[in-house]
Amino acid sequence: MVVRTRRQRILQAMGLYAAAAALIAYFGFHAYHGERGIHAKQQFIAQIDELNGQLATLRKERTEVARRVALLRSDAIDPDMLDERAREILNFVDPRDLVLITGRR
Repeated sequence: MVVRTRRQRILQAMGLYAAAAALIAYFGFHAYHGERGIHAKQQFIAQIDELNGQLATLRKERTEVARRVALLRSDAIDPDMLDERAREILNFVDPRDLVLITGRR
């Protein structure tokens, strides 16, 4: 014959509720803060937005470089662009040019 007192039944029920609450808290915490949780998803979305911004900047820069390269193609060389690049690369100045030297910032 099993004799249970009222205190044992209450403690057993409270222990089960406490274990269930601890288990729910454990999984809830890791669902939010875990490696694949809600917080990590928000960080990934922020990182994606930042990288998309960088991608847009790089695309603009690439189109600008492509435009400048198109000006230097052999079939249609822009004389001003060629002169500018040659002077920049060779570090030469035409004697008739006016050169303004500004201080470094």
